[in-house]
Amino acid sequence: MKNRGASLFPLAMLVLLAALTFWLNRVIEGDKPRGPQRHDPDYWVENFEVRRFDMDGKLQHTLVAEKLLHYPDDDTTIVTAPQLTYHQGAPAEISARMAYVGTDGKEIDLVGDVRIVRRGAAGDVPPTVLETRVLKIFPDAETGRTGAPVAITQGRSVLRGSGLEFDNKTGVTVLRGRVTGTLHSNRTEKP
Repeated sequence: MKNRGASLFPLAMLVLLAALTFWLNRVIEGDKPRGPQRHDPDYWVENFEVRRFDMDGKLQHTLVAEKLLHYPDDDTTIVTAPQLTYHQGAPAEISARMAYVGTDGKEIDLVGDVRIVRRGAAGDVPPTVLETRVLKIFPDAETGRTGAPVAITQGRSVLRGSGLEFDNKTGVTVLRGRVTGTLHSNRTEKP
């Protein structure tokens, strides 16, 4: 009988250690769901305006939109009908149907009816209008790029390309791929 009790003691210790391990795991891990998390927004904002200032206190850009939704499971932010306006230099207005904002806000993917309107310094020059389907912008650097077809118009002049890169600070836009276009002179000189 004494041998039987001595042989059950290690088994009882093993069961006790297994139960203690299970209990510690539940305490540390909690009751987290094992399946995929739900994709529900944790906050949203409607009809808002955000202003960004540079280091000197000058207004750099303004973002106005109909709605913003933030999803915590993948840390994505979706903005409906965004309108981004750069105020320094020649004003540039960027709009789209939707925008997907990166986790740190340094990259924004504009999707659907993307349009950039850049007004000339002189009032008699027609604005330059850029249109494409998608555009990735970097708001702090005031740059952007796309691999989608692009159309740039100014008055009756039209340029088309299969992608582009732009820099709002320098005013330089580089069309990529096969570029075609029609340039019209705005001069009204008589021969």
